[in-house]
Amino acid sequence: MDNLIFSLNATVPIFLLMLLGLFFRKIGWIDEDFASKMNKFVFLVPLPVLVFEDLATVDFSQVWNLKFVLFCFCVTFLSIAIAAGVSLLWKDRSIRGEFIQASYRSSAALLGIAFIQNIYGNAGLAPLMIIGSVPLYNVMAVAVLSFFRPERKKLDRQVWLDTLKGIVTNPIILGIVAGLLWSALRLPMPSVLEKAVSDVSAVATPMGLMAMGASFDIRKAFKKAKPAVTASVMKLVGFAVIFLPLAVRLGFRDDELVAILIMLGSATTVSCYVMARNMGHEGVLTSSTVMLTTLFSAFTVTGWLYILRSLALI
Repeated sequence: MDNLIFSLNATVPIFLLMLLGLFFRKIGWIDEDFASKMNKFVFLVPLPVLVFEDLATVDFSQVWNLKFVLFCFCVTFLSIAIAAGVSLLWKDRSIRGEFIQASYRSSAALLGIAFIQNIYGNAGLAPLMIIGSVPLYNVMAVAVLSFFRPERKKLDRQVWLDTLKGIVTNPIILGIVAGLLWSALRLPMPSVLEKAVSDVSAVATPMGLMAMGASFDIRKAFKKAKPAVTASVMKLVGFAVIFLPLAVRLGFRDDELVAILIMLGSATTVSCYVMARNMGHEGVLTSSTVMLTTLFSAFTVTGWLYILRSLALI
């Protein structure tokens, strides 16, 4: 019972905030445009500040973990390869790009930080998980969406330059780099600056989760049902079943293991839909997968945390 209570305490507050955002959307306090702007604001300001704060105030030598970063990178690459193989089951070639991206791309930044912060009181190793997975998320998303575009054009030099620019200028990556440099150079954190940084970072999780909830539309979850359900099962269960035992065998524990779990088994990020639409895809499969994984991750993530807690791994 204690393990179940621990798991519920980790997940329920997060999904209550998402439900609160959904409620505000239903009563008209938040509309689609406002939710989109909230998402963008959280991505541009509070989240980068949050990861900066967690990394800048600790010893760099204690934070950096090459084994962990390499594991996240390799597992992400293998997950993409598996998703690409499964996508061959669909005769409609035009949906394969959406299927691959929706199957592997997690809400790693927002939900990863939210869960670990809720359990351990700080972002833990979520920033390092982001370093290992998010750049590869973005590069491969551009590649698969371009290759399987309904009216495909070749992957020219400009596409790759835009992708590289997007990675280098990603606010979360910039926040991580700034935090690591601040820590490595052992720069002091004046109390005035520390207070300002803390106040800004404090809004990241609640605002981001409410914005995600406000973006939820359950009607979209039932379109493109078969591939969407397949992608959702892979996202919430399949990759975790394959790679979590390997993570345990390699000795990852506590916040490391929670970060890996979120990377493997959290909901598909809403940015998948934005990217799919902007790259010439219909977007229905992507939005359906986002909705389904967001809805059912409340149960699956709680279940995974319960299993890990029962095995004394977290």
